[in-house]
Amino acid sequence: MFSSQLYTSMDTSNIFILSGPTGSGKDSIIQQLEQRLPLERIVNTTTRSKRPGESEGHPYYFVTREAFNISAQQGMFIEHSINENGACYGVSITELHRVVNQNNRIGLWQADWKGVQSIKKLFPGIPAIFISSSLDTLEKRIRSRDTLKDESYFLERMNYTKEWLKHTDIYDYIVENEQGKLQQAVSAVEQIIRDRTSIPSL
Repeated sequence: MFSSQLYTSMDTSNIFILSGPTGSGKDSIIQQLEQRLPLERIVNTTTRSKRPGESEGHPYYFVTREAFNISAQQGMFIEHSINENGACYGVSITELHRVVNQNNRIGLWQADWKGVQSIKKLFPGIPAIFISSSLDTLEKRIRSRDTLKDESYFLERMNYTKEWLKHTDIYDYIVENEQGKLQQAVSAVEQIIRDRTSIPSL
């Protein structure tokens, strides 16, 4: 098992957490940030099924639940949790080392609110950015994207989102991403990163 001293001794000054519920638009924000900043994604390991167009490491490392549980028991993950879709997600110490050691790159760490709580206990100095939208906007985006899902799926997602919104106090920044205002959200996140790194301000 890994010692917590390995975590606290790491230089994570180039790492940022980006977090938000399903439908918040965080993936769209990241895609645009990658055109503006030297980003390196911290890749999560997950038990969810691989979707069309996905491959190992893009956007996740895919493992069985048994393999995930063994790694968790051995202390291989810095943080891990079960998402609203019932799948396990976690970031390994090996993966974090990979990104921390990337010179002149900005590491972007995606996590749900439970993951943010775990990360902050080990790395309180890592800035956490919450991508927020109104509940109405989130529900419309989820329903327009997952048109083949049944009603229980949407109810489960929205209940998890409502629980998420009770924990916004764990974040250092909140960026609104309402419908039609993606560019403003992208610019806001970009400026936060520039303000806290050696990358020149806009």
